[in-house]
Amino acid sequence: MSDGEQAKPRRRRGRRRGRRAAGPPDTAKGQRNNNSTPGKNTDGRAVDSRTDGRAVDSRTDGRAVESRGDGRAVSSTDAPIPDGRPKPHKRNSRRGPDRLRTVHETSAGGLVIDGIDGPKDGQVAALIGRVDRRGRMLWSLPKGHIELGETAEQTAIREVAEETGIQGSVLAALGSIDYWFVTEGRRVHKTVHHYLMRFLGGELSDEDVEVSEVAWVPLTELPSRLAYADERKLAEVADELIDKLHHDGPSALPPLPHSSPRRRAQTHSHTRARRNGDTGPPKPRTNGCGQGP
Repeated sequence: MSDGEQAKPRRRRGRRRGRRAAGPPDTAKGQRNNNSTPGKNTDGRAVDSRTDGRAVDSRTDGRAVESRGDGRAVSSTDAPIPDGRPKPHKRNSRRGPDRLRTVHETSAGGLVIDGIDGPKDGQVAALIGRVDRRGRMLWSLPKGHIELGETAEQTAIREVAEETGIQGSVLAALGSIDYWFVTEGRRVHKTVHHYLMRFLGGELSDEDVEVSEVAWVPLTELPSRLAYADERKLAEVADELIDKLHHDGPSALPPLPHSSPRRRAQTHSHTRARRNGDTGPPKPRTNGCGQGP
C-alpha cells in the first residue's frame, strides 16, 4: 500500500440473531428484574417480581400462586401465616351419603307341640304362614317383639296366642337366632329367642293381618315345611329335647336361662293389628293337615 492510499476501515462482523453470547449474565438486567415492577405473563396473567427473587402469579380465581426455588408452585392458601404456623386447610363442605341408623330389636317365640307326651307320629306343631312379595307362602314359627315389662318367656306365650289363637306353656329353651335387615331407612339387628312349648288348649285362629295362614304341621314334616334354615335347626333341637322328655322325664330338660323383664319400650314395637271389620272374637280356623275342633 502506497503512502497516498488511505486504509479502508475494517467492518466488524456482527453476531447472528438468536444466538446468546458466551459470558456471565447481564447483572444490570437482573437487578432491574428484581424490582417490584409488575409485568405480563405469556398467558396474560400478571406476574409480580418480589424482592426475595420469587415470582408471584395472580390467578384468575383470586389466589396467588408463588413459584418456589424447587420448581413447585405454592398456593396462597398453603402459605404460612405470620407466626410461622402453616395455614390450616379448609375441609370440603360436601358430606358423604347419610349412614343408616342402626337399631337393635329383641323378639321371642315358640314351637308349640300338641301330643308332646305321645308317640312322635301323632305330634303336630303350630306354624304361621306369610305370603312374600313373590306370592310364595313361607312357613315359620310364631314370634314377636318383647314389650315393656315382659320377659322373653312371657312374650313367647303371648305372641303364640295372638298369632295362632292357642295357649302354650314353656318347657325349655331352643336357642336364639340373630340376623340383619334394612327397613324404613334403618339397619336392624334382630335377635329372636325361641322356646319349646306344650299345647294347653285353644283353637287355631288368625286375628293378625300380618299372618296369612295358621296350620298344624306333623313334627316329621318340619324340616321340609319351615322356610328358614335357622328355624329348621331349632326343629332338630326340639326333636332331641322331646326324646329326652320321653326317656327321662321333665327333669332331663335343661333349665331355662334367666330372663329379666324389659325395662325400656322398643321404639319399633307396634300395636297388634286386626283385620278391618273384625270386632267380635276371632273365628276358629283349621288350616293345614293338623287337628281341628
